[in-house]
Amino acid sequence: MAGALVDGAGRILVRALRATPAREDAETVMGAVASVLAELTASPLWGRVDAVGIGSAGPVDTATGTVSPVNVPAWRGFPLAERVRALVGGLPVALVGDGVAMTAAEHWRGAARGYDDALCLVVSTGVGGGLVLGGRPHPGPTGNAGHIGHISVDLDGDPCPCGGRGCVERIASGPNIARRALAAGWRPGPDGDATAAGVAVAARAGDPAARAAYERAGRALAAGIAATATLLEVRIAVVGGGVAGAGDVLFGPLRQALRQYATLSFTQRLEVVPAKTGTDAGLLGAAAAARGL
Repeated sequence: MAGALVDGAGRILVRALRATPAREDAETVMGAVASVLAELTASPLWGRVDAVGIGSAGPVDTATGTVSPVNVPAWRGFPLAERVRALVGGLPVALVGDGVAMTAAEHWRGAARGYDDALCLVVSTGVGGGLVLGGRPHPGPTGNAGHIGHISVDLDGDPCPCGGRGCVERIASGPNIARRALAAGWRPGPDGDATAAGVAVAARAGDPAARAAYERAGRALAAGIAATATLLEVRIAVVGGGVAGAGDVLFGPLRQALRQYATLSFTQRLEVVPAKTGTDAGLLGAAAAARGL
């Protein structure tokens, strides 16, 4: 869990970081949030704070201020916005999903800056996303609009934990890239790295199973991006998250496949670019949400 004090120009002035006790009970998890906030409120700069933003793993419900992160089992319908508001003296609190936070960050300070219509993706342990429409982030009624990871791109594909089948996330997330590569015969190198990062190293070295896993991930992302562009006429797709760190190993097959899927005249000029805000995306996006950007 990360927290920061961010100024109006998007500069991070103070940071706080705590491990997430994801498998503990709800109050223990909340205790980590409270510890981050305690460090921030102790800063001499805290007196200048006029709003608080939260970017949370989803699903979130911005209408009720609750969160139900898949990777934090004890938080189901947890009233995070209300609990944070009580810890910050009643300041205004804005809650968004992590995909929307990344989108707000990239539109404010990153690769989507200057674009009125954009799709931003977080490709990591899962695949999240968010939209910019008409010049503003578009979170939707509950804050989950743009969740591209659960678009089905393989009608006969593997069941997804969300209850669907053949979802983008089931193919293109880091754990699923590693799972597919291992099933096809790839084995980790001497460092024992069995993650998608290890698969990327092997793919660069020419390992066929590793390359195939990234090529399939790229095709899945391309299909989801093309479907979104067809529906909404977004002009740019910004891809961030840990898996995007694979660089051309991912972006090469993604862009190649996009030419096969985005064939209509109004989708053919769609750009796909890496995110610029990196590991600060969640913090900047939460700040942008607090500022109403």
